Amino acid sequence: MIKNKLKGDVAVEPEKFDLRSHAVAENKQKELLRLFPEIQTEGGKIDFERLKLTLGESVDVGKERYGMNWPGKAECFKTLQAPSLGTLRPCREESVNFDTTENLIIEGDNLEVLKLLQKSYLGKIKMIYIDPPYNTGNDFIYPDNYTESLQTYLEYTGQVDAEGRKFGTNTDADGRFHSKWLNMMYPRLYLARNLLREDGVIFISIDDNEVDALKTVTKELFGEENFVAQVVVQTNPRGRTLDQYLAKTFEYVVVFAKSIDAESLYQVPKSEAALSEYDKTDTDGQYRELELRNRNPVFTRANRPNLWFPLYIDPKSGTVSLKRNVTHTAEALPRNSQGEDGCWTWGQKKVEENLTLLVGRQVASGAWRVFRKDYIPTDGATTKEKSLWLDKNLNHENGKEELGQIFGKTPFDFPKSSALVQKAATLATLQDGHDIVLDFFAGSGTAAHAVLNLNKQDGGNRKFILVQLPEPTERKDYPTIAEITKERVRRVIKKLNDEDAGKLDVANTAKQDRGFRVFKLAESNFKPWNADIPHDGKVLENELELYVNHICEGRTSEDILHEILLKSGFPLTTKVEILKLAGKAVHSVADGALFICLERKLTLELIRAMADKKPERIVCLDEGFAGNDQLKANAVQVFRTKGVTSFRTV
Repeated sequence: MIKNKLKGDVAVEPEKFDLRSHAVAENKQKELLRLFPEIQTEGGKIDFERLKLTLGESVDVGKERYGMNWPGKAECFKTLQAPSLGTLRPCREESVNFDTTENLIIEGDNLEVLKLLQKSYLGKIKMIYIDPPYNTGNDFIYPDNYTESLQTYLEYTGQVDAEGRKFGTNTDADGRFHSKWLNMMYPRLYLARNLLREDGVIFISIDDNEVDALKTVTKELFGEENFVAQVVVQTNPRGRTLDQYLAKTFEYVVVFAKSIDAESLYQVPKSEAALSEYDKTDTDGQYRELELRNRNPVFTRANRPNLWFPLYIDPKSGTVSLKRNVTHTAEALPRNSQGEDGCWTWGQKKVEENLTLLVGRQVASGAWRVFRKDYIPTDGATTKEKSLWLDKNLNHENGKEELGQIFGKTPFDFPKSSALVQKAATLATLQDGHDIVLDFFAGSGTAAHAVLNLNKQDGGNRKFILVQLPEPTERKDYPTIAEITKERVRRVIKKLNDEDAGKLDVANTAKQDRGFRVFKLAESNFKPWNADIPHDGKVLENELELYVNHICEGRTSEDILHEILLKSGFPLTTKVEILKLAGKAVHSVADGALFICLERKLTLELIRAMADKKPERIVCLDEGFAGNDQLKANAVQVFRTKGVTSFRTV
């Protein structure tokens, strides 16, 4: 139903388009009211006392409770709840295959970008990998005033005039060294969790400096039950020579699931050595024999009496029975080599149901043992990944060598190896799932490199979204880290395409997405009304004159289109077609779900032509009505009669 201003009972004005990013607090409030409608007050707010009554003893009202606190934590909530009025401007000239790719590289402050992605990518990301600043005292760029994040970013990147820059390093001489790091991480992790699918998972690289703080704060945000593992990764086999007392050889990857009950991580194929154990074959396939006796000394006849019972073996055929009979005369009991009573791994019911899988055999001591056939699954043998990663290709030297091969000389001192992210992606994504991998501390673009490599190896269709601050590098060739990010991915794509040139396309690489769209964080394309100006006649008159043409100078139709897409809840890579209706251009989004008309001169013929297509939603420029209130009122009525559910102007 179209919501608009009424004159009597007749709608005369469309609803104004909301230029804000997703309102996090408002969304939480709606969810609470949906679950507990009885807590709503007359003004539509939440009665907290009634909520406590509704939840009963589940509410912890004590002042002392387990958790983590630090100076500035309360401000974190204000930070993440404040909507962004920024936008993401497309940059075709820096992109690769802009019109067809679904991969994104976004240049900007990741806090603002995460806010802007909330509507379009809420619950759509399968895997997040981040390698945030380790808080070592000199590698931490952050805005001093989180409530002015967009303005801070614009000043930092020279997009607006300002004296001085509000970004700097977090030194260990600062009295709130750890608190500042947590103030930076908390809102970003909060917003990142919103973007994950229910079966989504996040991998966070970290070292000893902040691993404890990171785990505690992430348990608070994701829930302690959703902690998966703290993986130990050998990143420096020779050890760091600058370390005091002990030369550290490893870092960590902290892993959390959005929901531990969902299938967030997949098993990995067994190694060749493990497969060699399946050394027997029968008509049902290839198998290995595993002893039915539980070999864990903790489980015995005393504490598992239901798993202690005799089995009987036919000495000639080796078949097994639960009962002694004419042929099955040899008795087998689950005793260890010392003659101590243990137990079986299966109970009597499971044994009875799977007797054909059991084989009896007499061992050197003269005792009879029972083994079960363990077949290789028809879809391949897999196993759980271990939490200790010692692969040689995961260390920093490999990452450095990798970048060196791409650039000639590595522009980073300690780049992550793409093999590390690729290993995580193998655990968290499927080749045919069109899964999205997000990295909002993108650095040199390691995550994109990993996704592109993995897609080539298994013919997958994974997508990536990278976010990187244009942090200065003091280099002439690549003046910011974001420039390194983009150039690395360009070169990786070219290398993969060159390798495939002239080859038979067995891996289906022709259908793989080898491109990326570049977007850059900026102020909204639309000038916001300044409600804080003095209520003075002359001042108001000047503000009104500025607001007559409220589209920022130099902004293109493509800039405006992508802002409306983003803030209407459509991904930045959504399919958009241009229709010619009544001699004018109309953007048809997602096969007609949304029409965006950016014409500066709207006509009744165009309005009727759009209405006849019956889209669900329509957005037009307010400027297009040129102050013609009658045309605007007619548009409202025409769209309503054709079943358009939402008509907004911006």
